[in-house]
Amino acid sequence: MTTTLFDGATLTGWHATPRLPVPVAPGRPGPDTSSDSYRRAAASHGRWYIEDDAIVGGQEPPGSGLGAYLVTDASYGDFELSFEVKPDWPADTGILVRTTDDGLRGFQILIDHRRSGGIGGFYGNGIGGFHALAHNVDVERDAQGAPVGLIAEDPATTLEPVTAEKTALLSYAASADEFQRAWRWNDFNEFRVRCVGKYPVLTTWVNGVKLYELDTAAIRHPNYDREAVAELLGREGHIALEVHDNDPRMGRDRWGTDAVVRWRNFQLTPVTED
Repeated sequence: MTTTLFDGATLTGWHATPRLPVPVAPGRPGPDTSSDSYRRAAASHGRWYIEDDAIVGGQEPPGSGLGAYLVTDASYGDFELSFEVKPDWPADTGILVRTTDDGLRGFQILIDHRRSGGIGGFYGNGIGGFHALAHNVDVERDAQGAPVGLIAEDPATTLEPVTAEKTALLSYAASADEFQRAWRWNDFNEFRVRCVGKYPVLTTWVNGVKLYELDTAAIRHPNYDREAVAELLGREGHIALEVHDNDPRMGRDRWGTDAVVRWRNFQLTPVTED
């Protein structure tokens, strides 16, 4: 039976949490919770509101550089999830699946709509810090400097190189050209995410085009321990929407001063493992 995760009018069934630093992997040392930066981050739960039948997420206050998550109250096992998303440029966002109740640790599907972003790829948030993707995006600008569309990034000027190690984690990757043809600029894009298995196989599509697949039972990464991750997250987890913070390395290239992300039409269908 398909479940609608958002009623189009309220945030019933969701809760907001701060975006806090976490250990890179289970069992690793945690952050300094007494630091000023940690306390500042812990005080912000983001700016979440409804507009035109969509969830809108942004930094609170706007331009503060502080991130947050919006997390489902319920948890889910194996599923296919579809939703539509419209991020501003730049807005480093994503959706985490099989995540903890605070949204901090889980498998993230990247929707990094910013310079050097790897849309549709994967990141191990607090579960190894792995990146799995095959190409990055940048933005094309008009004569006045306004962004007008996505382009493939020049590897010579990237902020986050696509390495052979990142690509090797994937069991499937669409080409940069396939992604560019599928993506709709300044519009809602439909994502579909499949998450199946104790060590989940994760698959992403955008506007019907398969982008990436990651078999987390098979990946090899120095910080990833599939048994420790399975013990931490369990077979069911929450789903979380991300508003990123502005770290010193990327600053406003990661999240624009007034940027927001819009989400709508969340439909989740349970899946029986193959």
